[in-house]
This record gives sequence, structure tokens and C-alpha cells, in this order.
Amino acid sequence: MSPAQEFYSALKRCDPDAMTALYSSDIEFHDPAFGPLKGERAKDMWRMLCGAQTDLKLEFDVLEESEINDKVKWVAKYTFGKEKRLVVNQAVAHLSIENGLIVKHLDDFNLHKWARQALGLKGALLGWTGFFKAQLQKQTNSRLDRWREKNS
Repeated sequence: MSPAQEFYSALKRCDPDAMTALYSSDIEFHDPAFGPLKGERAKDMWRMLCGAQTDLKLEFDVLEESEINDKVKWVAKYTFGKEKRLVVNQAVAHLSIENGLIVKHLDDFNLHKWARQALGLKGALLGWTGFFKAQLQKQTNSRLDRWREKNS
């Protein structure tokens, strides 16, 4: 099984230990919601997200795989926030592999579409702006900081 297949199978089970075991110690992660994360911080993001998730449904398809690069199309369905809004997030992941471990992980998805689903009218009106993206990344990283303090 490729690192991509193993990683997304583990995400489907919400198994952050199996997921992060596939990351190198100096992993570089990036997505529109968190921005750039490195090392243990990137691993802790998955631990936090999986720990908080109760209704994740994930489907994925490995589009390309080689010894150095994997590309995965994935769709996550879950409820978000206090209002329990349904989010169907479609993304493409680009993974760089070295010695069987993921060293770079780039998730790309339409942040405006995600914001519209997750936040309703506010997300529809502001989700396309750079200001919104910066504020969201500030908020998600602050949440990750609090989680790390509590769980270290």
C-alpha cells in the first residue's frame, strides 16, 4: 500500500497515530484553512482534528502514485460548528515522499466553497477574500496552540 493509501485509509478511520507515523519528523504541511505547518505542529493538527471529529465520512481516490509523489482526490463530509452545518469538502492532496515517508503534504480546496457551507451567509460573503483567509488561519492556529498547551 502506498503512503497515500495508508494515510487516507487512516484518516477515514480517524486514526491520527497511523496518519502521523507516515509523516517525516520535519513534515511540511499546507492547506487553505491552517496555512503552513511543520513538524510536530502538523502532526498535532491531525491529532486535534481527529479527536474532535464525530461524524467524518471520507472517500478518496489515489490519482497518481510513485516512489516520490502521490496525488489524491478526496471528499470529506462532516458537520461543522455549533450550528452543525453540513460540509462537503472536495480537495486534492499532493504528497512528496522520501524513504517511504511523507515529507510534504499540500491540500488544495476551494476555501470560498468551504466557508459558504461551514459558516453560511458570513462565509458566502467573505470567504473569497484574503482578509477572511488570514483571519481563518489565525483562528485555526490559535485553536491548535490551545490544544497543544492542553495536550502536551
